[in-house]
Amino acid sequence: MSDTPDPTPRPSLGGVFHTYRGYDPATFPPPTAPPSDGLRGLGDEMVASGGRRRFTAEELAEAIRLPPEALAGLGPSIDAILARLESRKDKILATWNPAPTASDAARIVDDLARPVLADEGLDDAVRSRLTREIRERQIHGLERLWYLLDRDTPARGKIPGIVQAMADQDRVEGLRDGWPFRGRRVPTIEEAFEIREELEAIDRLLEQLKEALRDAKPVIVDLEELREFVEEADLENFAEVRRRAEELLRQAAEREGLVQDEDGWSLGPSAMRKYQQALLASVFDSMQGGRHGRHDPVDHDEGVHELPSTRPWEFGDPLAGVDLPASILNCVAREASTGGDPSRPAIRGEDLEVHRTRATTKCATVVIMDMSGSMRWGGQYVACKKMAMALEGLVRREYPGDRLHFMEMYSVARVVPRGELMNLLPKPVTINDPVVRLRADMSDPDITEQDLPPHFTNIQHALRLARRLLANADTPNRQIVLITDGLPTAHFEDDDLFLLYPPDPRTEAATMREAALLGREGGVLNVFLVPSWSQNEEDVRFAHRLAESTSGRVVFTGGEDLDRFVIWDYLSKRRQVIAR
Repeated sequence: MSDTPDPTPRPSLGGVFHTYRGYDPATFPPPTAPPSDGLRGLGDEMVASGGRRRFTAEELAEAIRLPPEALAGLGPSIDAILARLESRKDKILATWNPAPTASDAARIVDDLARPVLADEGLDDAVRSRLTREIRERQIHGLERLWYLLDRDTPARGKIPGIVQAMADQDRVEGLRDGWPFRGRRVPTIEEAFEIREELEAIDRLLEQLKEALRDAKPVIVDLEELREFVEEADLENFAEVRRRAEELLRQAAEREGLVQDEDGWSLGPSAMRKYQQALLASVFDSMQGGRHGRHDPVDHDEGVHELPSTRPWEFGDPLAGVDLPASILNCVAREASTGGDPSRPAIRGEDLEVHRTRATTKCATVVIMDMSGSMRWGGQYVACKKMAMALEGLVRREYPGDRLHFMEMYSVARVVPRGELMNLLPKPVTINDPVVRLRADMSDPDITEQDLPPHFTNIQHALRLARRLLANADTPNRQIVLITDGLPTAHFEDDDLFLLYPPDPRTEAATMREAALLGREGGVLNVFLVPSWSQNEEDVRFAHRLAESTSGRVVFTGGEDLDRFVIWDYLSKRRQVIAR
């Protein structure tokens, strides 16, 4: 069953929404996300690594595609090397015949195994199992049997030799079956190994070179490995093309906003903004199917003022904000420059211009992100960070008058500057005891946060700090968005910090008191409960009580779609504010 909210503006009555995977696509966006582009992929990698990820030139080449025409002369250089490698490969296949070698390798295994199986002192059960493992060439089974046998068993000392012979047989048979040999010369087992290594190296290089030719990515080719197969002149010619490609790639990366340090490439501020736009674009794109009968997700009502300047239209921009004269002029100019008919212009998305707007303050929001140890499960922290970055990009671009704060929650809570969202990671679990009862006097100057086990969940402290932030907001429309996966396991009583696991009623009571204070102050708490391996009915009931005390709601989400749920909720809340 799916119980989803009515998209028409109406007062919030509180309650629980059971969405899971069966929600109505007309109201909530579908769970599928569009495929990521190169920059999106790099951003996703950095989100998962807490901003510490650095990218090599090869990874950059995979993400940023250069047009083939940018590398004049690349084709002839690669074609000559491809021809040389293909000729080398063909000569090997026309010379050798590894089939008899494979038979010899199999015979060696049987010769080594025969005296072992004939040992009269061998237990019948062991003999039967050993026979089966050798007959079926089960290397892993022989290794397990080796560990089970007594040290003084003669068979035990001979099993490693049989295992090695079986591995050799597998390698030779892989050579025989992997390539279409047509020669007559039979290699020794050692020669077969060398032939296989050479053919594998040639095939790797052929694939790299073909990809380099197809996608203008010579940087992916292993020059050291290539050196073994081509003349120095061809190698130097290719190396020059590669240096040119690396320079073009560097320029393209800098244009995209990537920055380089001694450890590699990373997303700079402008690239981060593009990444945020990509996250937002995917959210709005997923909402398109359910847009009929709904309000535009972007406010353009009272409290929003059009500015004289314009900007290019982007995903999520309302059509009501389009500067029609400027858009038509863009269309006519494009048609004229591309040889089209300016008298019959066909307007495109790239032609559209929208008015910049400045919104007055209508909403103050604190987003509390659970970064306790359990959020690592299923990559929930990744979804949480993507949501935060997408929401920050939306508010910064469309609602500069809104107040938006982010907070990291673990054993304590702290406000996170927007520039640090990328660096957040779940806290490591430092205590694995089934029962934990700890108290820390945080007024003691000798006790710092570094002395605490960090992986607990302190919703109470997060709510207290969020209330203080909202108290300073010059708007009556104040809300807290709590993203968590379960019950609180930490709380403050005056200066004493309690870390209690399993969750304790004392912690729940302190958290509920904080939520009640928020409700009396006119704030609303909406809880987004993400899946967890330890989640149970009590987690759900507590989330319900917590949200209901502020006339808020609980939304159950699939973690990877958290950004869609939260942004939809944020936009829906703003529509309610306008309607009042």
